[in-house]
Amino acid sequence: MTRDRSEKQEHRHSHPHGHGEHSHIGFIGNEAVAVFRIRVGREIGSAALVADGYHARTDGWTSLAVLLAAIGVWLGYPLADPIVGLLIAAAILVIVWQSGKAVFTRLLDGVEPEAIEEIRHAASDVPGVEDVSEVRARWLGHRLHAEVNVAVDPELSVAEGHAIAREVNHQLLHHLSYLNGALIHVDPVQEAGEEHHRIPAHSHDGLPLHSH
Repeated sequence: MTRDRSEKQEHRHSHPHGHGEHSHIGFIGNEAVAVFRIRVGREIGSAALVADGYHARTDGWTSLAVLLAAIGVWLGYPLADPIVGLLIAAAILVIVWQSGKAVFTRLLDGVEPEAIEEIRHAASDVPGVEDVSEVRARWLGHRLHAEVNVAVDPELSVAEGHAIAREVNHQLLHHLSYLNGALIHVDPVQEAGEEHHRIPAHSHDGLPLHSH
């Protein structure tokens, strides 16, 4: 009788129901924090805050995975625990790789291709812009600085070209909340691109042949 009672108590204490409540709360709380940090990080252009959001998301999924492992063991599948552990480790490695790549890209003055494409798309939609020949950008803290070369009709006046440049800058600031400012270069369409700004090799004032 005493032995049966002890087995029932042990069975009741090993039931994952109590752990499940804590795991569900942990998952919901961590996921809410993750969504908030990732959204704010993307809005302000903070790679570190986005990485921290993914860290919180990993914690949440880990809590849920621990519950699944406990249920598997309780149902008589002891391998559930190490299998879930390996899956958690793999998920953490993926998150570390993605977050580390984003942070180190920023440290090396890299800019995400999506940001460059968004700048190019916003500039090309401005009336009067014939082509967007060059886009250069870099992060300074949480703010992005850009230089954009746009090509316009060579028959336009200086004032008209200037007005197009101002509108390009306005549209970029409107579409990219994390953009601090943009320097717009206006080129005639037949001479668009940095190669047309280079000065060929030459010599003057007795100096040897050189270029700029």
